[in-house]
Amino acid sequence: MRTNFTAAQLEDPAIRTANGILRACVHCGFCTATCPTYVLLGDELDSPRGRIYLIKDMLENDRAADPRTVLHVDRCLSCLSCMTTCPSGVHYMHLVDHARAWIEKTFRRPWFEQLVRGLFGLLLPYPARFRWALRLGRIARPFGRLLPEPAGTMLRMIPRQPVPDSFVRPGSVHPAAGVRKLRVALLAGCVQQALDPRINDATVRLLTRLGADVVVAATAGCCGALVHHMGREDAAKQAARRNIAAWRALNAQDPFDAIVVNASGCGTMLKDYGHLLGTDPDREDAAWVAGLAADVTEVVERLTLPATSGPHAGTSVAYHSACSLQHGQQISRMPASLLSAAGFDVRPVAEGHLCCGSAGTYNLLQPEIAERLRERKVGNLERTGATVVAAGNIGCMVQIAGGCDLPVVHTVELLDWATGGPRPAALR
Repeated sequence: MRTNFTAAQLEDPAIRTANGILRACVHCGFCTATCPTYVLLGDELDSPRGRIYLIKDMLENDRAADPRTVLHVDRCLSCLSCMTTCPSGVHYMHLVDHARAWIEKTFRRPWFEQLVRGLFGLLLPYPARFRWALRLGRIARPFGRLLPEPAGTMLRMIPRQPVPDSFVRPGSVHPAAGVRKLRVALLAGCVQQALDPRINDATVRLLTRLGADVVVAATAGCCGALVHHMGREDAAKQAARRNIAAWRALNAQDPFDAIVVNASGCGTMLKDYGHLLGTDPDREDAAWVAGLAADVTEVVERLTLPATSGPHAGTSVAYHSACSLQHGQQISRMPASLLSAAGFDVRPVAEGHLCCGSAGTYNLLQPEIAERLRERKVGNLERTGATVVAAGNIGCMVQIAGGCDLPVVHTVELLDWATGGPRPAALR
């Protein structure tokens, strides 16, 4: 694609990056076939190629975002399926992230949108605040259908029962059972801590059983993805710097071999810290974190699962491959292979490349499109005939469970069960 940025514009590192991405695009249109919003809506501007044209026009002309551009960029799930499909290697993720930051700086949203996005930024990245919000939400839940969106959708996603306490706490240390093979730092997450802390518990049980010391940095928090995808680049960088400092301090005490992430959306963000802070003094530390970040299944693969048998054997599983895992991190077969090796009957899922509609806060900000994607995803999952759905991302789990008759669990909960841990709560 031909671009026409001026020399002055190209002095900005972000514009230089955008220019390189735009010039890599050859208009082939392969991305349209795998873009969930184009598949649903059939609008060229709701395809990666259409959004690229809108972003190019906005950036080249150095103009404020207009309502049309905002509409179609907002509708993008950032599922990154287009990046997996693209034969030219267009790094769409960095382009749309820059476009969102530009929109945040140059476009004034209606007051209600500003309020909603502001609340998300104040609540979701902070587990303690979010837990209080969940308690209040349970009281208001019966009135959810009377409230405007996205309040109604958010209330319907709240677990009906209070979530149990977790033994995985900031600053906690969990020694390996037997000989230590690895020492890893666990990103405890933010939303996941409040919605389903049992995922962290299962992760620690599994990794320590397989021979890893697991430590949790006392001051590490949200990875920054939630605010980053709302265009709040400065807030995302602050979150990244806080986490980098926490892990540097922890590593100085006793070096670790990996930073384990069990929410794939967070894993994609951590692995991109080197780009996020690419012009900062902290860029070398950011690259260090990006190099150590690993999905929990990558670490389980390194530790090696033992041969297993027991009540789990033969349980049929429909594995949902989260977009942030298969497209963002290019990890597509490993989780399903581990489940099969552990004795589960893993069923293939049609249209496995398509998003479930979760996409961070997308299901809250774009509920109609998200619901249509969920219906399509749930239909494909249920048609497998499996008795349980497994996924590697809390957002996908909540989204799918909201419209699915099958229990939905994290992949690591099944692997924990297969190797001696408790039966996942959703299967009891």
